[in-house]
Amino acid sequence: MKKDIGFGAICIWIGFIGAISFMEAWLKFTAPGVTLSIGLGIGRLVFAALNKMEWVVFLTAFISLFQLKIFFKTTDTLLLFAALILIVQTIWLLPALDARAELYITGAAVPPSNLHIYYVAAEGLKMITLLTVAISLLRRKS
Repeated sequence: MKKDIGFGAICIWIGFIGAISFMEAWLKFTAPGVTLSIGLGIGRLVFAALNKMEWVVFLTAFISLFQLKIFFKTTDTLLLFAALILIVQTIWLLPALDARAELYITGAAVPPSNLHIYYVAAEGLKMITLLTVAISLLRRKS
């Protein structure tokens, strides 16, 4: 049962990333009447909420799998790698992107930056990592 909870949490995490980072993030800017400032304001709220939910699902997955002692070399390493990416996003990337969005919203000059590229790359790497963990757990389940 706890293995199913861990597997489910990882699948939910994958769904959050896919729906928000790879769909909502850019799609909102195509809606009529959504200016860049409004889109950035919405993005700040959505990504702050996503980050909190990612921590909840990571902890749920980690605790449920750890309690069962079903961690094995590939799964635990990859799940902890996903957590490392999440730490980098929480401590560095999201605050930096949030500060840039705030500057833009207030009309200040915003110098060019690769932060969005880094964030998208981190999301892609995290998604691949989580998919690998989910497949690994699915194989052990059967």
